[in-house]
Amino acid sequence: QVQLVESGGGLVQPGGSLRLSCAASGSIFRVYAMGWYRQAPGKQRELVASITNGGTTNYADSVKGRFTISRDNAKNTVFLQMNSVKPEDTAVYYCNMGGDQMGYWGQGTQVTVSS
Repeated sequence: QVQLVESGGGLVQPGGSLRLSCAASGSIFRVYAMGWYRQAPGKQRELVASITNGGTTNYADSVKGRFTISRDNAKNTVFLQMNSVKPEDTAVYYCNMGGDQMGYWGQGTQVTVSS
C-alpha cells in the first residue's frame, strides 16, 4: 500500500518561489532514491531532480541553481524548493520513489508560472 502524495503546487509569478512536498506512506522511505519529474502538455516527461538514500543530488541543467531537492527521512517526505521560477517551468510535477521504470508515482501537482 505505497502512497505518494504531492502538495504545494499552484500559481506563481515569474521570479517567484514555490515549495513542493511529497509525503510517502507504506514503505521504508529511507532506503529509496527519490525524484521529481515534470510534464507539460505536448511535451515529454523529464527528470527535474533526484536524491539518493544517502543524500546525493542530481539536477536537470534547466533548473540548476534555481531548484533544490531535499529529504527528511524522519518525516518520510521529499521536497522541491523552486526559486526564480520561469514560465517554462509550468507543468505537472510528479514525485517518484525507486526509479522511473519500476518505482512508484504520485498523482501530480500543477505548477503554473504566469504574470
